[in-house]
Amino acid sequence: MTQQPDSQFRIERDSMGDRQIKSSAYYGIQTLRAMENFPISGIKPLPTYVDACLIIKKATAIVNGELGCIPEDISLAIVKATEEILAGKLRDQFVVDVYQAGAGTSHHMNVNEVLANRALEILGEEKGNYQRVSPNDHVNYGQSTNDVIPTAIRIGGLLALYHTLHPALEKAIASLEAKAREFQDIVKSGRTHLQDAVPVRLGDNFQAWAQILTEHQNRIYTASGDLMVLGLGGSAAGTGMNTHPLYRARVVAILSQLLDTPLEPAPHLMAAMQSMAPYVNVSGALRNLAQDLVKISHDLRLMDSGPKTGFKEIQLPPVQPGSSIMPGKYNPVMAEMTSMVCFQVMGYDNAIALAAQAGQLELNVMMPLIAYNLIHSIEILGNTITALTQSCILGITANRERCLAYAEGSLALVTALNPHIGYLNAAAVAKESLETGKSLRQIVLERGLMNAAELATVLNLEQMSGILPLMSESDKLD
Repeated sequence: MTQQPDSQFRIERDSMGDRQIKSSAYYGIQTLRAMENFPISGIKPLPTYVDACLIIKKATAIVNGELGCIPEDISLAIVKATEEILAGKLRDQFVVDVYQAGAGTSHHMNVNEVLANRALEILGEEKGNYQRVSPNDHVNYGQSTNDVIPTAIRIGGLLALYHTLHPALEKAIASLEAKAREFQDIVKSGRTHLQDAVPVRLGDNFQAWAQILTEHQNRIYTASGDLMVLGLGGSAAGTGMNTHPLYRARVVAILSQLLDTPLEPAPHLMAAMQSMAPYVNVSGALRNLAQDLVKISHDLRLMDSGPKTGFKEIQLPPVQPGSSIMPGKYNPVMAEMTSMVCFQVMGYDNAIALAAQAGQLELNVMMPLIAYNLIHSIEILGNTITALTQSCILGITANRERCLAYAEGSLALVTALNPHIGYLNAAAVAKESLETGKSLRQIVLERGLMNAAELATVLNLEQMSGILPLMSESDKLD
């Protein structure tokens, strides 16, 4: 490294030659080449992904320092640099486009160079003096893109789940359960095939959604267990070349402490490097959640449709004017946004699946795509669920009169008459009601099929709409 006289630039050298780097930049020559090579999307690495890489570099610097693989003062300087950046400094220095060199080498070297240059400053040296602190020989000692990036995807995914998605799901489930209790006494018409069906409780609709989200959260917890098995220590091809014999176990132990999560070394480092199955598994669980979230958001929109020409059984909170031309119009925008995000997550899942099968031999070079899509999916799903909960679910109110009117006017009530007057008689009653507008009660009484007392018992909406409890054989005998 040499400094130009005006001190605005420094000259860095790699195997391909010399390049001029701004003196203020903490990244180096390999990052600069990546910026020039990949002006693709303008999308920079996700902060959570950067955090994951920094936490890995902190753990590896600690362990390599303890094992005497790098000098202790350099180890301490690298650790301090990671802590500063994790606290918010130099975040603008991670600049490589998410669509970049295969395996993630460009982003990895961006991290290595920034840490090396900040460590140099901590040691009182100038940026670019890589003979003192090297991005490759010190920051990256005993590591390779090929084991660091798969580990970063795992840790980034766990961070995103813990900080974003799981808290969002917990709040959404609690909010839906609260609405279920609030609306439990409201009877409404059920609908199947978008046609009238037997009556149900509005509260049970919300409780069903809470149960659906609970089951998805459990599936995601199960799938994320795969992310806790780390192949760090595999180095370039999964053999552990150029690593200390104690490094592999110790670095996973340090990472477990830093993340307060029970991580473990992969039983076979080569397998951990080659297979993208853990990410596909988690992504599949996210897609599954997204599909049901779309259904829930569509249900909310239907139930709020109107106000004059739709269901209008519930009122979603208005959060913004709904039209540039129709005054007084409010749209179910939070539910609409939810569906769009879920469609994006489904698309990301498909891309992850394609990328996962595209590896060859000892490496899958499509990992940058998987890293971005997986972590981004987790975070936008979490943010979406949080927004839907806060700006929509918590403020939902019920139109009790509308719900009851639909329930009482539904032809599907005739279903309850089947055991008492027979299917054919019930069908004839339904047909006459549809043709004449008479109520089911009136027609049954006119035809003398049941008396008033019997009919009041059979067409009891409260009783008809309750969910039957699960009973065992012993319950029946009692």
